[in-house]
Amino acid sequence: GGAPVPATLGDDAPPAAAAPGSGTGSSATPAPSGSGDPASENSKASGPGTTPEPAVTGTGDVPVTAARLPAPTGPHPVGTVSLYLKDTSRPDPWVPSVKVRELMVSLWYPAAPRHGRRAPYMTPQESEALLKGEGLTDLPPGVLAETRTSAVLGARPVGRRHGSPLVVLSPGFIRSRKTLTGLAEELASRGYVVAGIDHTYESRGTSFPDGRLATCVACEVDHEKGFGEKAVAVRAADVSFVLDELTGPRPKWAGASLIDPGRIAMAGHSLGGASSLAAMLKDGRVKAGIDMDGTTYAPIPPEGIARPFMFLASPEHTPGGGSPAWDRDWGLMTGWKRWLTVAGAQHSSFTDLISLADQLGVPHEGELSGDRSMKITRDYVLAFLDRHLRGRSRPLLDGPSARYPEVGHCSPPRSTCS
Repeated sequence: GGAPVPATLGDDAPPAAAAPGSGTGSSATPAPSGSGDPASENSKASGPGTTPEPAVTGTGDVPVTAARLPAPTGPHPVGTVSLYLKDTSRPDPWVPSVKVRELMVSLWYPAAPRHGRRAPYMTPQESEALLKGEGLTDLPPGVLAETRTSAVLGARPVGRRHGSPLVVLSPGFIRSRKTLTGLAEELASRGYVVAGIDHTYESRGTSFPDGRLATCVACEVDHEKGFGEKAVAVRAADVSFVLDELTGPRPKWAGASLIDPGRIAMAGHSLGGASSLAAMLKDGRVKAGIDMDGTTYAPIPPEGIARPFMFLASPEHTPGGGSPAWDRDWGLMTGWKRWLTVAGAQHSSFTDLISLADQLGVPHEGELSGDRSMKITRDYVLAFLDRHLRGRSRPLLDGPSARYPEVGHCSPPRSTCS
């Protein structure tokens, strides 16, 4: 849910709000090779279907202090790499002339201590595409590329074989996987391996290692006729493919032996949260799921779903409120479940964007600061994962907390959350 607000780093457009012909298509001009994602383990992307973009250098003429993501709080140093993956079993669902599905995936993981280069937040091309799409033309186009992160690029993974649960993260529609970096770094610092997926042609911009930038082709299609159902099905297929690539017999990441294939969960924001439920319904490897403020689309079968699930939401998503899909799904969730709302949050409060907006002087509609909303998101997501992937007691999930008075526990059909 949520509508885009001009000149703010705020809500992502839900499928129904992004009209065809909105100007977010894929026209572009040539770029030099090598201007793409610098964190990629794969040296070259290949295949048609994305369009080159010119690299953006520097931050323009306006001096802006680089933003910094809140540092992770766990005991482990964090490393990161990006993977370029190619699913040859299916054409691209948004650009059928592309005969393979290309995906960029960021991995964050517990790493050996190392004083190395901190990973760039996103590429200059991705930064420019995001800011242009938001109408934030007063900011230097590459400013988000200079955001400071904590993860060390290419650091050596550490841990015992099959010792780390895997968490898949899926961003909102039009959003980059990078907008969940603050959450990903926190989880990795606590011993999780995290895989953030860019769902190609659904974000403002996805850079590939050879310099191409894939833009939001999905923004141009008719969003009134089953778009949400198609989008979550596409993302569920992406998730299953990524799980195959990370946990199959020939994994595409050198540190894949860390991953325990029996302990996998998924969390997502907006359409990514809706896709968590879709992925659980499609793929039994996903043992638990979190939907952060996303209207759901995938139908739960009449017998229900018994695996653990948590809704984490802005106040618009109260029982009987703006999302009847959640009320419908709640009754079909037969296992452990929670429905939590965060007073003062807005749609993007569960991402990095509010923290970045605060630091860059960009207005937003939320009452919570970016640092506070980041802490709430990190702590509740971590508590859920610790409980359901590690079997640890986490009383934070059992009722109201004096540490987090903003968080209400909902008990449908009661419409109030306390």
